[in-house]
Amino acid sequence: MSVNKQDMSEYPARIMAFANNPRHLGRMNDPSGSAFIRGLCGDEMEFYLVIEHDIITEAKFYTNGCAYTIACGEVAARQAEGVPINDALAISPKQIIELVGELPQEHKHCSILAVSTLYRAIADFLLKI
Repeated sequence: MSVNKQDMSEYPARIMAFANNPRHLGRMNDPSGSAFIRGLCGDEMEFYLVIEHDIITEAKFYTNGCAYTIACGEVAARQAEGVPINDALAISPKQIIELVGELPQEHKHCSILAVSTLYRAIADFLLKI
């Protein structure tokens, strides 16, 4: 998934770098935990996690959202992958905003959507064990 080229001028270059080259974008078969949330803005986000020995060994997300939502999902997945569950639960929307950079006020909710969906995927895993 990438952002439509005609829409590129409205996004900062850093956001477009995340949105056009997301390494963690995709769906997953048989994840350890997964979640889906539709945000108040209408954007949808899915998170898929593979968790082994309480470590998130693989994280993927999928969204139908704008470039800001894609960027926040990508950063949240990057931060979660390779860390213990408890460390992933410490990831905050503020941290995502700082790492994404250049996130306008009217799109800060994208970071909340990404983190909330990540947390819900972790909860899904914890409810299964």
